[in-house]
Amino acid sequence: MAEKKRGANEPEPRPVIVKKIIVEGHGGHHGGAWKVAYADFVTAMMAFFLLMWLLGATTEKQRKALADYFTPTLVELKMASAGSTGLMGGDSLTGKDNYPTTGGVGNLSITIPRDATGTKDQGGKAMRAADRQKFESIKKDLEARMNRKGLSRLRKNVRFTETREGLRIDLIDEADFAMFAMGTDRLVPEARALVGEVASVLKTMPNDLIVRGHTDALPYASGKAMNNWRLSSARAESTRQALADSGIGNPRFARIEGVADREPFVKDNRYDPRNRRMSIILGWSRGGGGDSADEDTDAQTRAAIKERDDPRRVAQEEARKLDMGGTALPAGVDLLNPAAPGTSSKPGKH
Repeated sequence: MAEKKRGANEPEPRPVIVKKIIVEGHGGHHGGAWKVAYADFVTAMMAFFLLMWLLGATTEKQRKALADYFTPTLVELKMASAGSTGLMGGDSLTGKDNYPTTGGVGNLSITIPRDATGTKDQGGKAMRAADRQKFESIKKDLEARMNRKGLSRLRKNVRFTETREGLRIDLIDEADFAMFAMGTDRLVPEARALVGEVASVLKTMPNDLIVRGHTDALPYASGKAMNNWRLSSARAESTRQALADSGIGNPRFARIEGVADREPFVKDNRYDPRNRRMSIILGWSRGGGGDSADEDTDAQTRAAIKERDDPRRVAQEEARKLDMGGTALPAGVDLLNPAAPGTSSKPGKH
C-alpha cells in the first residue's frame, strides 16, 4: 500500500514510546533463585550416593576403623567414674566429662585383660639392645665350639630365632639325624654332646630358660600308654636334665613344656621329621634378672589391676549381670562376705 502523501502544512508524526513496568514479587518464579535451591539439592544427592558407594566399597573392618577414628577415647576406671556407687554399678546415663554412655555407643573403652600383668618393656630399649648383642655373641660362640668338637655337620640342625620370649635355639631332627631314639626320651650320644655345647654358651648369661618339646603328627599305635603329649614333655625333661648335667642351675629353668605337634616347624606338613625338635629359649633380661613383675609395674597399672580383681567389684558386677528385672542393689549396700577364705570371687568356682 502506498504511503499517504503528507501535506505541506501537516506536522511530522510523533514517535510512539512503549514503557514496560515490571511489578516486584514475581522475580522468584521468573528469576534465578531456583538455581541455588536446585544446586543444593544436586549437592545433597551427590553426597548421598557417594556415601552409598563408600558403604559398598569398604569392608566391615575398614568402616569400624573409620568410626573409631572419629570416636572419642575414654580411659577411666569404672569405680572412679560417674555413677559408680549408683544403681547402675558404674554405668550412668552421663559418664565422666559428660560423654553419653548409651550402651557403649559413641565411646571407645579399653578393657584390661584378666591375665594381664601390666609389666613395662622388659628392661627397656637399652637392655633389649644389650641382649641382642649377647645373643649374637652366643650364636658365634656356639658355631665355633661345634666346629672344634667335631659337630660341624649338625650346624644345619641348629636354628636361631628371636621371639617375644627371647632367643630361641631350635635343635631340629632331619631325615638322617634324630636327637632321640625312636619313640623314646633317650638322647643319642651325638645329641647329648650338642646339648652340652649349648649349655656351655648359655652359662655366659644369667637369663631364665624355657625348654619346649615338639613332635611330629605321627600317632602311636594305641595312644594309651604313650602319646605325643607325653613324649614331648618327657623329651623336654630329658633335655633339661642334660642341660643341668652340663652346669645349668635348676633356678634358671622357668618352664618345661611339651606341646606335641601343635606348633609345627613345617606348617604345611605336620608329618615332616623337622617338626621333631627341642626349643631352648633364652629369655630377655628383666631389670637385672631378679626383679619381680610387681617391681616392673607402674603404680597406675598396679592400681588398675587391683581394682579389676577386687572381689567386691567382681561380685557386684556378676550380680548386676544376673539381675534380669532391674532390681539391682541400692546405693551403699555391700554384699556380705564377697570372698570367703578358700573360695573364689567368681560365681560357680569354689
